Amino acid sequence: MNETALQATPSDSRVISGHDSSQSARSDLSALSLRPPAHRVERRAVGWWMLQSVVLSVPILAAAIVAYVLWEAARPWLVLAIVAASLLLIVGVAVEPLMRYRVHRWETTPEAVYARSGWLVREWRAAPLSRVQTVDALRGPLEQLLGLSTLRVTTASSYGAIDIGGLDQKTAARLAEDLTEITQQTPGDAT
Repeated sequence: MNETALQATPSDSRVISGHDSSQSARSDLSALSLRPPAHRVERRAVGWWMLQSVVLSVPILAAAIVAYVLWEAARPWLVLAIVAASLLLIVGVAVEPLMRYRVHRWETTPEAVYARSGWLVREWRAAPLSRVQTVDALRGPLEQLLGLSTLRVTTASSYGAIDIGGLDQKTAARLAEDLTEITQQTPGDAT
């Protein structure tokens, strides 16, 4: 998708809010434009994504190296496993986090929540606040270590929640409170 704003149509409703069956959702979406979100995630999110890659890739690489040392008959094949695991680690630490940082954006307005995420497969979503059911601020162990949080906005959608990862803990908590207050005041049945 290019960086220009796109006008949402009823046929876009699954992509935008994940809901395409009710007339009220279609009227909400027709007023909602899909545009690039304004805010970047925290720069510390790059470190979070690097740590995730290390936590996932290093045990695989270590197991392949141990198997290589202990299992002589399988060494020709294990060399391939070691090379593959090493490449995954390098891409996961040096390439993926920087690409994700360039792509990940978020924004909240009195009308909608906008999010763009991914690195190979990119997801660009907008959800009208009249469709929001819950707003949560989540923190996994690595996020807590880096002072980050993920904002999860659950909508009346079969497509799933909108997750905005890599936010500062205080920003995520403030946004959760603000969105909860706004959604309570926003007309609509959130179904």
